[in-house]
Amino acid sequence: MTRKEQKEEKRKAILMTALNLFVDCGYYETKITDIAQAVPMSTGLLFHYFESKEELLNELVKLGLEGPKSAENTMNLPPDVFLTEFLRQMFLYADKEPWVFKMFVLMGQVRRVGMPEEARKIADSVKTMESTAKLIKAGQKTGVFHKGDALLMSKCFWSSVQGIMEQMAMDKAMKAPNPEWIVAMLK
Repeated sequence: MTRKEQKEEKRKAILMTALNLFVDCGYYETKITDIAQAVPMSTGLLFHYFESKEELLNELVKLGLEGPKSAENTMNLPPDVFLTEFLRQMFLYADKEPWVFKMFVLMGQVRRVGMPEEARKIADSVKTMESTAKLIKAGQKTGVFHKGDALLMSKCFWSSVQGIMEQMAMDKAMKAPNPEWIVAMLK
């Protein structure tokens, strides 16, 4: 393994450790020394990777936005098919990479008042609710989804996904639900 690969592995270990601690203990309750100790590495060395705990949080939030950014129907599938397959792939990926469940928890926490403003701005930069509302409107036009406020329906859809992911983060034995059940609430 090259030095560059080793450095990237250590950076990933710091991020995943911080994610676990932020979710399990809370952002403000987690000290940078707690993260360093859990990696394990010296606090000074950790500062070579991230200048502050807030920078570490911001990097985690950027990582957490990668999934929602991919929630664009670039293949022009029917909206119900797209959302079902998107959820199916997300659940499969999260099953292989359990940190994804905790990322949902962190992203929910970051959007709340009282969290560092920069992290909140980053989290709010992706308009997942709005882009899903467009999909829902398209499905309403074709009769696939029932009538109603598309943005509200999108918020309800994503709130259910958020709740499922949070529950799965806490209950390791819980299996992912059938994505069709979640999409069915839009029909």
